[in-house]
Amino acid sequence: MGSLGSYLKKEREVRELSVAEIAQTTRIPVRLLRHLENDDFDELPADVFVRGYLRAYARALGIPDQELLSRLEPTEEPEELPATLPAVYANESGRRFGIAIALVILLILFTLALSIVLRPRHRDAPVELSQWSVPSELAPSSFAASTSAKPTASSRS
Repeated sequence: MGSLGSYLKKEREVRELSVAEIAQTTRIPVRLLRHLENDDFDELPADVFVRGYLRAYARALGIPDQELLSRLEPTEEPEELPATLPAVYANESGRRFGIAIALVILLILFTLALSIVLRPRHRDAPVELSQWSVPSELAPSSFAASTSAKPTASSRS
């Protein structure tokens, strides 16, 4: 059984396809396809991407993906993780202090918002405007009558 790269190259050449045509079909850069065909897996991204590239390559060639993926040998054994990770807990007194500070800040913001919302409305307008009434000569109905009754400078001459 030959290498994966030589198998890909042989299948592509049997179908008389160029690397550029495969690149256009699969949307995989030509550089990466050449690395696949040369078995240069160190130049390729993570294994999950390589598997995706191989699936797309297999579809473009019309061969089953699983057959191609079965030829892929795992390049590295995954690192074994420790059985349990040590738990990291914050200091309980430091945590309580942070909660207390957050509550004080929230209380101040709540008080400020409440004072803005419940501010008396009568202090919004200046005092002198609220005590004066509109003179009768500036009222809308009398204003039109008073302007038409007064002679203008041009009508005097």
